Amino acid sequence: MSRIWARSLRGRVTLIATAVAAFVLIPAGIGGVAVTRTVVTASVWKDTRDAAAAATQVVRDGRTVSGRIPLAIDEVDLLQVVTPDRRVIASSNAAALLPPLTNIWPTPDDRIVSTTTCGSDGCLHLTAARVSSAADSPVVYAARPTPGVLATRVLEVAIAAQMALVLALVAWVTWMVTGRTLSPVRAMRSELDAVNATDLSRRVTVPRGEDEVAQLARSVNGTLDRLERSAEQQRQFASDASHELRTPIAGLRAQLESAQLYPEDTDLETLVDGALNDTDRLEAIITDLLLLARIGSRVDVVKERVDLARLVREELSCRQDKLPVQRDLAEGVVIEGVVLQLRRVVGNLLDNAQRHADGLVMVSVHAEDGTAVLAVQDDGAGIAPADRERVFERFTRLDAARSRDAGGTGLGLAIARDVAIAHRGVISVADSPRGARFVLRLPLA
Repeated sequence: MSRIWARSLRGRVTLIATAVAAFVLIPAGIGGVAVTRTVVTASVWKDTRDAAAAATQVVRDGRTVSGRIPLAIDEVDLLQVVTPDRRVIASSNAAALLPPLTNIWPTPDDRIVSTTTCGSDGCLHLTAARVSSAADSPVVYAARPTPGVLATRVLEVAIAAQMALVLALVAWVTWMVTGRTLSPVRAMRSELDAVNATDLSRRVTVPRGEDEVAQLARSVNGTLDRLERSAEQQRQFASDASHELRTPIAGLRAQLESAQLYPEDTDLETLVDGALNDTDRLEAIITDLLLLARIGSRVDVVKERVDLARLVREELSCRQDKLPVQRDLAEGVVIEGVVLQLRRVVGNLLDNAQRHADGLVMVSVHAEDGTAVLAVQDDGAGIAPADRERVFERFTRLDAARSRDAGGTGLGLAIARDVAIAHRGVISVADSPRGARFVLRLPLA
């Protein structure tokens, strides 16, 4: 199929190139023939008129010798002086034995006439000129055989043959160049056909150079890289999510089965509290999973101008944190974004800081180099440099201090990074003297 497709495209490109060449060459050939004929004809008529004028002057001056007229122009070798009674009284050597070259007789009012005359021996370009305006004035005939370029179609045939040769050359070159250009495209398509959902590790061959085909191959490989990473993330996410969901469900089931088997030993209040805790955890995980699925999609795409300091103050006013929060919020730091998603990022960062701080959480907002900067810092144990990227992966827990018992679904920081990327920003763990410092950077509105 790919071979047929490439050959079809190759044929179309060749046909188009040949048609364009023909569109240019045919009018150029026709124009060239017309111009050539015009130039040659004008040159021939000029020669015959000049030869007739020179012969007329010779007759006026009486310089004919033994009835012979010298040639003024070598190409015009047929000269005759004819009287009104149609006698040839002088001629050139080439026309010595010839009858009058034509029956045309110029009038006193139109003393020079140019015409063509044809006979059994071919055609002549001829100019007839009266020697004087007298009624009995003789007439000089100056003629030369019509050039082959005017008498035959040799010029048209030669131009047509040249155009046909050029068109054939254009078609052949286009066919070869197109085939060579499409060859790597055919190879890429064959390699892409071998890629399937279960194995995204294959890549297409990148041709040498920096042309469009090489750039296309790099773009295809980049797309395959992203698809492979996305598929790997989805597989890891499905594995992690199934484990995270299975744990509370298993705990809930164990409590219910224990109550069913030993109803007399079951404390109803304890059972309900445990079931509600597991249910709350399931609800939190499912809510975060749905939010992750929506971030960056066409859902919740309504963006508006948001004062980042005001957003942080509003979020803090709705919380009941166990540790104090120190604030440094600059006014006028305005961004564009989805309010609910941005509020969720602020809440997740504050939740994370509250869980791991020893006694104080600090939050600041300011503008820096065209970006809005939100920083949330705690005074806890901090995060090792080697783990600063890993904390943003889904369901990542680094140690016992960041275990499930500390609260959270393991998706808060992953949500924060996805929201930052969806808003053309970045979030990272920065250096700090003590504790962990999370810095969110978003473009100013």
